[in-house]
Amino acid sequence: MSVAQLLIDTDPGVDDALAILMAHAHAEIAGLSVAAGNVGLDCTVRNARTLVDLLNAEIAVFAGCATPLVRAPEENAAFVHGADGFGDIGFPPPAATVAHESAASALLRLTRERPGELTLVALAPLTNLALALRLDPSLPTRVARLVVMGGAVTGHGNTGRVPAEFNIGFDPEAAHVVFEAFPHFQLVDWELTLRHALDQEQFDRWLQMGDHRADFYGKIGGTARAYNLAHDRRGVIAADALAMAVAIDPSLVTRSESRAVAIELDGRHTRGATVVDWAGRLGRRANADIVLEVDQVRFAAMVKRALGA
Repeated sequence: MSVAQLLIDTDPGVDDALAILMAHAHAEIAGLSVAAGNVGLDCTVRNARTLVDLLNAEIAVFAGCATPLVRAPEENAAFVHGADGFGDIGFPPPAATVAHESAASALLRLTRERPGELTLVALAPLTNLALALRLDPSLPTRVARLVVMGGAVTGHGNTGRVPAEFNIGFDPEAAHVVFEAFPHFQLVDWELTLRHALDQEQFDRWLQMGDHRADFYGKIGGTARAYNLAHDRRGVIAADALAMAVAIDPSLVTRSESRAVAIELDGRHTRGATVVDWAGRLGRRANADIVLEVDQVRFAAMVKRALGA
């Protein structure tokens, strides 16, 4: 298998951090475009820079959108990730710098420089990607694959609005733009990540066995893990890491279904919901390859390696 070449749109975030550690361990990272989402943009950009320092890597960080396209966000995820997105540990100011180019511009430039080579991995609300598409609608023709972590395909979301998943619910208009523009993408939804949670005891052993990456993740992950345990979520929930695993190695997917997927923008109770035409009643083309099962053993092995265990 050739090494994947990844362009990562992210909002770090504890789960994003594990995904980026995985990307560095298994693939080539062309850049990190950063949006607001889990916490505000100042924190997500800082956290991306902290990760670049941790990895001692030459990875460009591009700051993107601080707000959704249309409406102010109703919530962020600081109550899961900590106010700074990294568990409120208090890391020193990072040395890695921010590029003098917006995230949307970088997404367009890098795909023009490397047409057909880059897998775009969308771990954040889709604001940066939507803005890039409005600037250049031909973007999808230059992307080898788009993998989106987002949605709840049967309505079991994780926001204050019952059917909505956080990334989609944070900026539904952006998700609408992206889902309409890309003729085909892979969707790793929230419900899949719950089905593929990592074993708690095994994960703790990896943290004990691992190197400086495991030490770092053990520190920042405490708040999120405590929140999940308090809300009866089994195991270690690694949503972005699962999407990253699919992006790195598509053969990890053992079951998927192609369906037409759209985003609800107007519902009083369902704004941000992921609407899947499971029965093909609308006569629309299938735009999403919905991942339903992955090889759990291989996924776990990828996470273990990313922690240096």
